[in-house]
Amino acid sequence: MILAITGYMGSGKSTVGRIVADALGCPFTDLDETIEKEAGRTVADIFATDGEPAFRQMELKALKSTLRKYQSGTAVIALGGGTVTIPEAVKLLRDKTLCIWLQAPADELETRVAGSGRPLADKDFRERLVSREPLYAAASHVTIDTAGLSPEEIADEIIIDCL
Repeated sequence: MILAITGYMGSGKSTVGRIVADALGCPFTDLDETIEKEAGRTVADIFATDGEPAFRQMELKALKSTLRKYQSGTAVIALGGGTVTIPEAVKLLRDKTLCIWLQAPADELETRVAGSGRPLADKDFRERLVSREPLYAAASHVTIDTAGLSPEEIADEIIIDCL
């Protein structure tokens, strides 16, 4: 089984994903880190130089190769916050993973990403969050409200309630 962790920037996808993978004794993949390694550049640089559409193409390619790599085993994947904007990726997530949406209030997410220098962590932060919420819902099998929870508590909820 492949667990895919989705959610908006700052929701804890990578942190929680690592904790869950450690607890399960299985591989963990951060999709953004995979893209950076393959491209030899940071996500921020790819966005600045090539634009979001080029990044999304790289993201879909990385998702496909990661799903192939772990298709017959157990693994945890932390998705990028915008992976759900790619219709083909949503279909793959629905068909080939147990996709879990880490949902958090906008204020909490803004606090977490403030000053992070992440691409798209700008003045349109809340509008983008609102526009993506239906996409997270469509891609996910399970939604976890993470408001006020620690990464360890979220990971425990995933392990106890979803597996």
